[in-house]
Amino acid sequence: MFLAGDLGYGDLGCYGHPIIKTPHIDKFASEGVRLTDCHAGGTVCSPSRAALLTGRNPYRSGFYYIAHGDTYLRNEEVTLAELLKTEGYETCFVGKWHLSNLEKQEKGYSNPGTQGFDHWFATSVNAFDGPASPGRFIRNGKPVGEIDHWYCRAIVEEAMEWMENKREQDKPFFLMVASHEPHTPIDPPDGYTKMYETPRVDSLEKTIKYGEVKRPGDISEHKSEYYGTITQLDKAFGDLINFVDGQGMKSSTLVLFTSDNGPEYPVTEEITGGEWDDPLRDKCFGTPGDYHGLKRYPYEGGHRVPGIVRYPGHIPAGSQSDQLINGTDFLPTFCHLAGVKVPSDRTIDGVDIWQGLLDNKVAREKPVMWLYPIHGIYHEYMPQLAMREDGYTLIGRFSFNEKPDSLSTLKWIKRSIPSRFELYNMSEDPYQTRDVSEENPGLMNKLIPEMKKRWLNIRDEELD
Repeated sequence: MFLAGDLGYGDLGCYGHPIIKTPHIDKFASEGVRLTDCHAGGTVCSPSRAALLTGRNPYRSGFYYIAHGDTYLRNEEVTLAELLKTEGYETCFVGKWHLSNLEKQEKGYSNPGTQGFDHWFATSVNAFDGPASPGRFIRNGKPVGEIDHWYCRAIVEEAMEWMENKREQDKPFFLMVASHEPHTPIDPPDGYTKMYETPRVDSLEKTIKYGEVKRPGDISEHKSEYYGTITQLDKAFGDLINFVDGQGMKSSTLVLFTSDNGPEYPVTEEITGGEWDDPLRDKCFGTPGDYHGLKRYPYEGGHRVPGIVRYPGHIPAGSQSDQLINGTDFLPTFCHLAGVKVPSDRTIDGVDIWQGLLDNKVAREKPVMWLYPIHGIYHEYMPQLAMREDGYTLIGRFSFNEKPDSLSTLKWIKRSIPSRFELYNMSEDPYQTRDVSEENPGLMNKLIPEMKKRWLNIRDEELD
């Protein structure tokens, strides 16, 4: 499982980007299935990672926003790594963890090792000391110090070393590689940046869409750094896949490539109500393609992401699936393929989407839901909930003007239900340009109670 950070649905050549060069990922897509309706389990990093590893809506395990303080993946949660170990799999995690503070080693506090990974080489969050020399890696509980590689290169090197020399070769394995790129800070090698400093790129840049979000000021001088970062990530991924193939594991190994949420964007004056100053995000030129919204938004652009799965001999090469697939679905699917029972003592929101990878209809007993994380200035600007059912997406908003000053935003929202709604016909209007709620009163009378019921079910769950 290869997880990029903040990579937008439209950021790859094989997903239609007219500028960014991603030859290795494009080749990988030609050997497997490209998913056109693939979604992260959350609209920001920690929730979506929790969804991938647990198969559960991340808010069941307390991730209303990113991991911090008392918000971390509890050891009581059961992860995909733990489940696969019951069938003899060796497990390894490399890269951005962002489900707990790895520097905190108190008893009972989680890390990849307590969540089922035999070997791990990780950072708590991103490479904020610089992606060119990340110095916050911890290997199996011990700080490593500064690494003489860019982030994506460091984790791929560790992954290849583990596969070749640090595991038992006769055992099956589960490897999760979670890249920092193209999350901020963005600082690729000059060679990757310079390939995008051309008049052709300047001209094509004018055609790129950014989720209907107005970008502040003229920050176009930074676009080559974002584009170069994705091409750098493409090269690291390509080296990893070439290693797997070179080791004779191509036909026996399922590989998933996806992203943790939609693309980041500069903070706008529309949101802040004044001037903006965010030099890190001024370099973010990710696109959700034609979809509405970006990272954090419950609109499609916030959680619809690239998804490519290769499994030679099982998934037809060069195929495409238009089935709805969510981040919570990979745990039950991989368990099915590995012959592992899915936990029955807790709610698993994901479903087995193996047939969906073959572009066959996926049976779901309940709708898929995404929640916007609660964070600062955004909570009044963006909607909070999205629910897909019957070919429609219902958007829900909380009435923040009713929040008493005595309650924090998080405590208040845990006591609240959505009160304002929008409705989009996804078959006729996948880009969510026209609210059709007033035209469909009967459907609204069905979907609104369903959203409230599902929200209360998720909101009120506590795993002690």
